Amino acid sequence: MSKTDLTRRGLIKTGTIAGAGLAVPTIFTAQSASAFTNEPTGGSVTLGFNVPQSGPYADEGADELRAYELCVEHLNGGGDGGMMSTFSSKALQGNGILGKKVEYVTGDTQTKADAARASAKSMIEKDGAIMITGGSSSGVAVAVQALCQEAGVIFMAGLTHSNDTTGKDRKANGFRHFFNSYMSGAALAPVLAGAYGTDRKAYHLTADYNWGYTTEEAVKASTEAMGWETVAAVKTPLTQTDFSSYIAPVLQSGADTLVLNHYGGNMVNSLTNAVQFGLRDKQVNGKDFQIIVPLYSRLMAKGAGANVKGIFGSTNWHWSLQDEGSKAFVKSFGTKYGFPPSQAAHTTYVQCMLYADAVERAGSFNPCAVGEALAGFEFDGMGNGPTLYRADDHQCFKDVLVVKGKENPDSEFDLLEIVEVTPVEQVTYSPDHPQMGGAEATLGTCNPGA
Repeated sequence: MSKTDLTRRGLIKTGTIAGAGLAVPTIFTAQSASAFTNEPTGGSVTLGFNVPQSGPYADEGADELRAYELCVEHLNGGGDGGMMSTFSSKALQGNGILGKKVEYVTGDTQTKADAARASAKSMIEKDGAIMITGGSSSGVAVAVQALCQEAGVIFMAGLTHSNDTTGKDRKANGFRHFFNSYMSGAALAPVLAGAYGTDRKAYHLTADYNWGYTTEEAVKASTEAMGWETVAAVKTPLTQTDFSSYIAPVLQSGADTLVLNHYGGNMVNSLTNAVQFGLRDKQVNGKDFQIIVPLYSRLMAKGAGANVKGIFGSTNWHWSLQDEGSKAFVKSFGTKYGFPPSQAAHTTYVQCMLYADAVERAGSFNPCAVGEALAGFEFDGMGNGPTLYRADDHQCFKDVLVVKGKENPDSEFDLLEIVEVTPVEQVTYSPDHPQMGGAEATLGTCNPGA
């Protein structure tokens, strides 16, 4: 993906990139030399890994933490180096970050915004963390991103899929590698039309927080544009574990398709309840009843077992990809932990590496210098093909995967198959798109803190 192509698509402004891995940001300003929050003064630097170690997204959190620990090992020169060998930027040398040994502290977000903010605040104020990363909930991500903006540190978002993170709630100190709700809708709609036709009646069950809202909005917009009708959209509590009372009304609604805007343990439980109610064996409106899961992960597929067979969804990355970066990461992660990484592990490992690389290229830990190095940065070799950190909203743009549950898996990890690699052009939108908060949504300015 050339600079010319990116410019033509409106992804970057002319002059923001010097080429994949070769960007040299103009960061040497008076501000870059001034004091900033938690400026490292010794021989080490501390990163804050804030993940859900409890709550409905704890499985994702555990895999995120594994990936972060692997990233630190590689940054400090241990292991096989993972994606450092395939990353288009060659700034990282395995000698820490700017020669400082990388250390880390961890926190439990509990999949709750207040707990996540408190944990991040402690890591910044008590542990001296210069960067915060992690989370497997968009409610958490938006809350922690706002805190990092106030505190003057960089926030490298973990698994967060809501449009809001780099949409209406975008911040200058925040960056997201993971894809979003809009991209899922744009990638899924053509595949669903091809598989199930353009005359469908959909019933949405939606997690009652910002990720659920934007995913429901995105999938409704994309499917209604191709002819589907939305007959109902019902919110469900994030703490819900038994969805039987929510599944029963679907049978009386006239819907022939159920869209589960659920993630993690919520999706495992709601899909299991839907299958128990016999939805997949029914015919409605002369059609076989179908279930769709807009955001999939290997961990969710494992939890739901045979119930995922044949069900479509989207994912940010999958361990079966055969590009050199993905293969290197799968080998490194699998050697260390004994099983393939999830998309949560992949995106957090990449974010950790991208932060360290930006510091090296900037020659400074100052968050404003690091932010300038990341904004508009084009890179490759880390899965998903050529990728751009768009300067306008700090959202990564890359290919998106449409997957479905495998009918005959070869192992407990071989549960999803890639049915479409959606090109970046199809999932690209303008920074002021209505689903992203419109023209009122702006990054603001970088805050270096102290």
